[in-house]
Amino acid sequence: MADVSLRGIRKSYGNLEVVHGVDLDIKSGEFVVFVGPSGCGKSTLLRMIAGLEPISGGEISIDGKLVNDVPSPQRGIAMVFQSYALYPHMSVYENMAFGLKLAKTPKPEVDQRVREAARILQIEDYLDRMPKALSGGQRQRVAIGRAIVRDPKVFLFDEPLSNLDASLRAQTRIEIAKLHDTLDATMIYVTHDQVEAMTLADRIVVLNAGTIEQVGSPLELYTHPVNTFVAGFIASQRMKFLAVTPQGDNLLLPGNRLLASSHPKRALAHTIGIRPEHLHLATPEQADLSGTLSVIEQFGEYALAYVELPTGELVTIKLDGAPQLKLHDTINIGLPAQGVHLFDEAGRALR
Repeated sequence: MADVSLRGIRKSYGNLEVVHGVDLDIKSGEFVVFVGPSGCGKSTLLRMIAGLEPISGGEISIDGKLVNDVPSPQRGIAMVFQSYALYPHMSVYENMAFGLKLAKTPKPEVDQRVREAARILQIEDYLDRMPKALSGGQRQRVAIGRAIVRDPKVFLFDEPLSNLDASLRAQTRIEIAKLHDTLDATMIYVTHDQVEAMTLADRIVVLNAGTIEQVGSPLELYTHPVNTFVAGFIASQRMKFLAVTPQGDNLLLPGNRLLASSHPKRALAHTIGIRPEHLHLATPEQADLSGTLSVIEQFGEYALAYVELPTGELVTIKLDGAPQLKLHDTINIGLPAQGVHLFDEAGRALR
């Protein structure tokens, strides 16, 4: 295990700067997830930590040692890529042992490390198989095993589940979480998938256009986003934003209805944010918003109802079970005060 420290990390391609002075401390044994939209710099930042991409400015330290000029193989890291990158002509055992053999590790130690990694990943029965005889999830476990045998200080994962189907992603996600608990290792994981970030991370680093928007636990980012970007990015169902106008102790909503607010900074509110799971159906007299049901998605244990407001905006409500609603029905929506987030004109959260 080792801690990782980034100080003023920058990356430029010619005159174009894509990572802008990132500062971050990752504790030993922590599972940190970099998340953000395509092009935000998360994979570039990971590759700079790995030594696969030169930095343009700043300092990277691993286990208290400055590694700016240290070659990747000497940094004590192991990386798992989106592509399994297994040698097709080698067995699972040979793939996992290959790096150790290149490092001239004694054969008994190679065998011990490979078999221990296979035990941890539950692929002991596959050691004699060729990669073509494995499923996608099994191949990814072999790739992770190849990283484990190196006994690195830090594990780096670059979107390792992107090539798997939905069921395999869920299964492998659980295996990675169990692996972190078993190894108690420092892990840095890159993904664009909010579900992976929320379920795996001790802390999430939300990146946008080469800068850090917010760092915090999954629950902290969910309940206290610092701005509309984080609020709209985190969670499986996106937060909906509506423009409001302060009126005394109230906020004027689309449709000219008033929402009572006790927020001390309500006079600065420009936008409210509401999550689908915090909304509820209401009577016409108690409704804060009303609109027409345009689409309903049934998932069995819950449904997502998409309601078109008179302004043309869509609001999503998450409802338990299988609600008996019909398309084009008028839907009345209640906004509980505890579920409403307020943002100023610049998109900053009002706390």
